[in-house]
Amino acid sequence: MRRNKCTRGPLTASAPGDNTRVSETTDRLPLLFRDDHLVAVDKPAGVLVHRTGLDAGETRFVLQMLRDQLGQPVWPVHRLDKGTSGVLLFALDAHSASILGQGFQRDVGLDKTYLAVVRGWPPAEGLIDHPLRRMPDDQRPGREDIQAAQTRWRTLARHELPLPYGRFPATRTALVELHPLTGRRHQLRRHMKHIAHPIIGDATHGKGPLNRALADWLGTRRLWLHASALTLRHPVTGERLHLQAPPGPEWACWPVVPDANA
Repeated sequence: MRRNKCTRGPLTASAPGDNTRVSETTDRLPLLFRDDHLVAVDKPAGVLVHRTGLDAGETRFVLQMLRDQLGQPVWPVHRLDKGTSGVLLFALDAHSASILGQGFQRDVGLDKTYLAVVRGWPPAEGLIDHPLRRMPDDQRPGREDIQAAQTRWRTLARHELPLPYGRFPATRTALVELHPLTGRRHQLRRHMKHIAHPIIGDATHGKGPLNRALADWLGTRRLWLHASALTLRHPVTGERLHLQAPPGPEWACWPVVPDANA
């Protein structure tokens, strides 16, 4: 059985300060928040934040797209993986970038929320307390080889698809809410693999045959990880900001099992 292709629906225009999607053309990023010091965008899946030698063939980058869209320099203060969509924050001046960068580096005053679709049916909630080894390409000074890492998760919904997998007649997946308490590289993807519930569409830490089968069944191929909310202190005003990006319409493709959390 194959479902119709799921696509990210049209984006509607709104005031730049609203926590809604803003877009006039396919080359414009949806703005979630903007003032004189900060701008937050809803990053689309499949686009790199900035240029990197690991994807030399790429020609579209959020950093350059946003700079051209706003007509001014922007400073990235954190990152999302290429396949991850959702809230991405930039500074509009070097001073704000420095303050925010320190906060993200020390994981101070931040509350990050992600949505993910994972393989299997994990328990209702839990804490993953599993140290992670520094990635081989992370050569930043002062970084320990083994770093403490914690992630909380909560299961929001369960799915059962009429897609045979291994010895099972159907494929079970779940929608989970993830709260990283630390900010390690690929932390969510590595932690979900650690508890045997890898994120669907993860080519590095997931299951390739299952990813391909689900992409064909859904009619769309992506990493099913979305940065849905970010709460932090404004670096200049001290105001508490809560930035949100609802998941795209393709997330509705997952059929929910009734009374899954009963």
